[in-house]
Amino acid sequence: MKIEIITPEKKVFEGDIKSVRVPGKKGSFQVLKDHAPIVSTLENGQVIMVDMDGKESTFEINGGVIEVKANKIILLADSVK
Repeated sequence: MKIEIITPEKKVFEGDIKSVRVPGKKGSFQVLKDHAPIVSTLENGQVIMVDMDGKESTFEINGGVIEVKANKIILLADSVK
């Protein structure tokens, strides 16, 4: 899957991943390959990604929106620490 993490100031990350866990408004959820299309609002919290080599990366976000469609993920964050 491809992911882009974008803030109003810049593109924070772009690359291929195996999975991502995000802090949804109604609880955290994980996105894996071939996930159903979804648009969801996000709360403050951790975004945990696993890359193609199995390495985990973490970003701290302050709210935002995620869109998942056809194995492409766009995460628009208010800010990333």
